[in-house]
Amino acid sequence: MTTDTTLTAGIHVPDTKLAREATELVRDSTSELIYHHSRRVYFFGSLQGRNRDIGFDPELLYIGAMFHDLGLNEQFRSSGRRFEVDSADEARRFLHSHGVPEDSVRRVWTAIALHTTPGVPEFMEPEVALVTAGVEYDVLGIGYADVSDQDRQDIVELHPRPDFKRRILAAFTDGIRPRPETTFGNVKADVLEHYVPGFQRGDFVRTILDSPWAE
Repeated sequence: MTTDTTLTAGIHVPDTKLAREATELVRDSTSELIYHHSRRVYFFGSLQGRNRDIGFDPELLYIGAMFHDLGLNEQFRSSGRRFEVDSADEARRFLHSHGVPEDSVRRVWTAIALHTTPGVPEFMEPEVALVTAGVEYDVLGIGYADVSDQDRQDIVELHPRPDFKRRILAAFTDGIRPRPETTFGNVKADVLEHYVPGFQRGDFVRTILDSPWAE
């Protein structure tokens, strides 16, 4: 299998050995839902970079986008760690195995680890900011009007999103249900509160008040 390098919405997928192998790994190891979502994150993140006049490394953005949800896979559900960290660590292992410089590895790891932490990535390196921008566009519709109707249609035709809202929420639920403690202080607590009967989110105030400190 090769990477699709067709120009879509004015954006190319990097035609490099690293990008091709990342595509093969993700397509072979995760669901069609996550594969298509991850590719859309790259396209939408790239378009947001172009809209904001942000220079970025397309290859690093592509790796970040492709690996960002890999930690939802079944093999990670007993890790006890946030799925974002499992995803980031898989990307780091992949990049180390290809001899990628450490600064580039750090950027990709950070981009993936922070992609569900709003209000922080936008002030960091371009690849970090744009992985989050792509995720927020595809999942939450943030900045929806920033992309033209034609560009959006071209991307969705290449990577369809049938019943995406329901299916991605189901994927989040399945990936995080076995490790509910990892949702403390982050947006995935909302997912379990909606879809897992009996789930109780962590309470930051109670954690402070109930700590072992006397005062």
